[in-house]
Amino acid sequence: MKEQRKSYSQEFKENAVKYIQEQVKSLPEIAEEMNIPIGTLRQWMGKYRKFPDEPFVGSGHLRSQDQLNKEKDQEIADLKEEIAILKKAMHIFSKERN
Repeated sequence: MKEQRKSYSQEFKENAVKYIQEQVKSLPEIAEEMNIPIGTLRQWMGKYRKFPDEPFVGSGHLRSQDQLNKEKDQEIADLKEEIAILKKAMHIFSKERN
């Protein structure tokens, strides 16, 4: 007995692509969650992608929010390092000299 292929509306496909772009999950995880083959989702992304400046997660680029978080984490790490240096300098200059 043949299995009948599912047919999805264009609106559903566009919403699925939008959902994929907003998620931090991998494409295989989303495909399993939606019960749609990963190849189908990739085709839909190529056809219905609305944010051309929003890079694919797997292409080595980060999504804009991920990039912003990474920059903030780096800034926090730099500030912590500066604080540690200042504490050491304060300790050195506060020592009594003979």
